[in-house]
Amino acid sequence: MKDKIFGILQRVGRSFMLPIAILPVAGLLLGIGGSFTNETMLETYGLLGVMGPGTVLNQILQVMNAAGNIIFTNLPIIFAMGVAIGMAKKEKEVAALAAMISFFVMNATMNAMLLIRGDLLADGTLGAGVLEGTVTSVCGIQTLQMGVFGGIIVGLGVAALHNKFYKIQLPNALSFFSGSRFVPIISTLTYVVVGIVLYFVWPTVQNGIYALGGLVT
Repeated sequence: MKDKIFGILQRVGRSFMLPIAILPVAGLLLGIGGSFTNETMLETYGLLGVMGPGTVLNQILQVMNAAGNIIFTNLPIIFAMGVAIGMAKKEKEVAALAAMISFFVMNATMNAMLLIRGDLLADGTLGAGVLEGTVTSVCGIQTLQMGVFGGIIVGLGVAALHNKFYKIQLPNALSFFSGSRFVPIISTLTYVVVGIVLYFVWPTVQNGIYALGGLVT
């Protein structure tokens, strides 16, 4: 039992390596691009003439900054797909597709719950009593602020569903949906439910995080 748990934890750890591997490159792009487009820094070191606004170097650095920033902005979905690929036993491309779909479905479900319960107004502003920072935009969807943890929840869950159902055989009338085609279907339905559950559960976790932050401060 101990060896089995340790083996699973090793697989989880290895699955994190795929999305983590891109972070050094993204950090370099963001760090170099952000630092050398900062006008205060350029002015301090007398580099405005070489790297200031309007120069070719400045434009290249802005592109680098944007390229690095987009990776960090979308880390949750990168982790969702990366973890699903790493944990899937076979047909990893199906797991990646199912993870992406499930990630969007989960966040769209939480967005719908926020609107239904009045935590989020139709114009995109927060409802009364909702703390600033608890709601954020993820891939254009206003949803609960879960960060990378949301992507990990999707990646691990979809991988478990994938490994269980990618060989499933349905009755002849539904045979088209057998095997790997069934994985995105069951993942979508599952993450509608997960999105609803997280809407009620995650605020408690958020409050715990804020309380811990306050204690550290």
